[in-house]
Amino acid sequence: MELSKTEEQLMQYLWKLEKAFMKDILEVYPEPKPATTTVATLLKRMIRKGFVAYKTYGKSREYYPLVKKEDYFSKHVNGLIKTFFNDSASQFASFFTRKTDLSKKELEELKAIIDKEIKNK
Repeated sequence: MELSKTEEQLMQYLWKLEKAFMKDILEVYPEPKPATTTVATLLKRMIRKGFVAYKTYGKSREYYPLVKKEDYFSKHVNGLIKTFFNDSASQFASFFTRKTDLSKKELEELKAIIDKEIKNK
C-alpha cells in the first residue's frame, strides 16, 4: 500500500515527532493549518493502511508510526529503479549522478560510500 501526497506529508511529521497527540500534529503544520477533521480523516486512512497506530488516554489518542521512514523510502526507491531504470541500480546511479546538480564534494562523498560498501561485500 502507498500513501497519498497529503498522507505522506503527515507521515513525515509523525516520523519527526515519533509520538504525537492531535494538537502536536497540528502545531507542526505550516500556515494555513488544515482542519482537525482533515487530519483526523488522514490518520484514519493511514491506520487502515497499517502505517499508523495509536494509544488511547481517556478521550485523547497518541499517534505513532508503524513503518520506519527508511523502510518506506527504500521501497519507493526500489520501485522507482524497477519501473524507470529496467531494475538496474547502475542505470539509476548513472542517471542520478549526471542529471542532478551534485557538487564535486557530494560526488566524492557518494564514491566513498560506494567504496565502503564494496569493501563490506
